[in-house]
Amino acid sequence: MKFIPSLIFMVVFLLQVNGQTASASYLGQIEPDLRPIKFAPGLISLSDRYEFGCTISSDGREFYFGVNNNGISEIHYATFLKGKWTSQKKLFPSDSIGYNDPMFSPNENRLYFISDRPLRIEEPLKDIDLWYVERVSKGSKWSAPINLGSPINNQEDQYYSSFTREGDLYFASKDTIEGANWGAFDIYKAHFKNGSFMNPEKLSESINTEDYEADVFVAPDESYIIFCSIRKEGWGRGDLYISFNDGEGNWLQAKNMGDKINTSGHELCPYVTPDGRFFFYTSNEDLYWVSTRIFEDYK
Repeated sequence: MKFIPSLIFMVVFLLQVNGQTASASYLGQIEPDLRPIKFAPGLISLSDRYEFGCTISSDGREFYFGVNNNGISEIHYATFLKGKWTSQKKLFPSDSIGYNDPMFSPNENRLYFISDRPLRIEEPLKDIDLWYVERVSKGSKWSAPINLGSPINNQEDQYYSSFTREGDLYFASKDTIEGANWGAFDIYKAHFKNGSFMNPEKLSESINTEDYEADVFVAPDESYIIFCSIRKEGWGRGDLYISFNDGEGNWLQAKNMGDKINTSGHELCPYVTPDGRFFFYTSNEDLYWVSTRIFEDYK
């Protein structure tokens, strides 16, 4: 007797399409190899809008990503329910407050993001802070937005968030040193201890320069980080760089990811899927993805 998997289990069922693999875990898209391809063209990556970074739940059933809608940043999402992906929805209803850079916490009961949302909704927009919403369990409703507060947020802008397996936070913050370049941002790490984030520590000069470093993704085991930087020797408006850990807690000199990833445009918002198989990033206002086997070329 032959058994045909029901659509309920399509999230783990792989189809062979023209010799390539398509998986419901990634909105049914054909999986890439070592050549980056646009992610879900006509579905997620649209020609008439700007898509930013994304985050995917470990079971592949939740997909959140950023969108620029007429100059306002929004977070959109789709979920895999009853054997199919739902239509895309906007996470927050506002048409004036910006929300961007969604990222799941390690246990996925928090969704972090950046926003210029005021601390009190009746106040004017403020600088960009890290915020989050939380839920009791997967499938339950998200809370109202919560500002991450001190010591992570300050009077300057904070960008992006990424987490180690233990919950330590990597993020970027505007450089407050006197005489710093106007667009200078640096990457920081904040240890997570007893349910709170400790004072952030600025990463070494193998990562940070006097220029712009932001949009950092850290591997859960801290074996590598990928980030966006704007440097004079770069390929375009902003490039992605990668650095590996030397095994003793030190970051090796960051390397430009070159023309395999970077273009004359803007590359930003790096993200690696929870299964470690795919590298997502934004390139020239669309989402792209590629096999993480490409990282071997930079070691």
